Amino acid sequence: MTSNPQAAAGEPNPLRALTLDRLRCRTSMKWRTYPEDVLPVWVAEMDVPLADAVVRAVTDALALGDTGYPAGTAYAEALAAFAEKRWGWDGLAVDRTRIVPDVMLGVVEMLRLVTGPGDPVVLNPPVYPPFFQFVTHLDRQVVEAPLGADLRLDLGALEDAFRRAVAGGRRAAYLLCSPHNPTGTVHTAAELAAVAALAERYGVRVVADEIHAPVVAAGTAFVPYLSVPGAERGLSLMSASKAWNLAGLKAALAVAGPASAADLARLPEEVGHGPSHVGVIAHTAALRDGTAWLDALLNGLDDNRRLLTGLLAEHLPAVAYRPSEATYLAWLDCRELGLGDDPASVFLDRGRVALSPGIDFGTGGAGHVRLNLATSPEVITEAVRRMAAALG
Repeated sequence: MTSNPQAAAGEPNPLRALTLDRLRCRTSMKWRTYPEDVLPVWVAEMDVPLADAVVRAVTDALALGDTGYPAGTAYAEALAAFAEKRWGWDGLAVDRTRIVPDVMLGVVEMLRLVTGPGDPVVLNPPVYPPFFQFVTHLDRQVVEAPLGADLRLDLGALEDAFRRAVAGGRRAAYLLCSPHNPTGTVHTAAELAAVAALAERYGVRVVADEIHAPVVAAGTAFVPYLSVPGAERGLSLMSASKAWNLAGLKAALAVAGPASAADLARLPEEVGHGPSHVGVIAHTAALRDGTAWLDALLNGLDDNRRLLTGLLAEHLPAVAYRPSEATYLAWLDCRELGLGDDPASVFLDRGRVALSPGIDFGTGGAGHVRLNLATSPEVITEAVRRMAAALG
């Protein structure tokens, strides 16, 4: 797999395009959950204008009144072309894809296909909080295989979890977060091949959430789970929503490995009615024509990772931070600050800066916070200043 090419010359950094006053005009969750005196660097929304290609596609659709129900395979074709160009993967077969409302609802539907009520689903905490919520609401049991101290997959813990999950002949699934949220870890081809081998050995079905796949740091190679040997029975969920800030334009794709095509074929037709047709248009345009914008974003995120590293060293040296290999999220270990299990509450109350509480991410999250780097350098600088002031 090849790492992402860097930004085309002349494409502006979208993270520097919007002022804080302009951002506060937004009505989305990030900007309406807290009072105006709170600086929000928490939920995974980016402080960017949309890529021109996306704006044009959506504007044209609205002008035409093209706001009906989704149809066709344009989204899957765009993703397949993107996957071949960016990741060197030509194995994304359009006929083994289905449009789903979004990644997490797609995860739910994939788990319905390969498990039943009460069956175990293995997770790697600390991990994206909705994993716990959706699995539980689906009437499945969470089995934990925590990440190792290096924030990578612990294959020994994973094998133990698989063994426990299938005890007594139960069906089981493994919900893989790739790249991992909140740590930003990118799993290697060797790690993913080992996962696939374990899954086959124990009869566990792998469902991979790969929503952050396009957002990788310079020099890092993302490896699609379905591209590794032994992953033929896997299922993946992909979307342009995180990389192009399209969460409000609902659309995602479920992708089946060659040996799971029959499972995907059982997906009820009505699931495909849930995505937004305008969302599909937006996501397709992003993947086809928004790659220069994406490269400029990736460059800006690399700059922001370096900025955060320097700011923490200067103002909060007790906070441990390992710049992420992917995502636009920073996982900060604040345990040496002595702020207890939920430092985010202290930073909010005393510093008026909103971060995602680490405790929400499950085992291994206590004493941590997650900071959203997809904003301007000025906002990151102010966020760290407020965090440091909260300790005074």
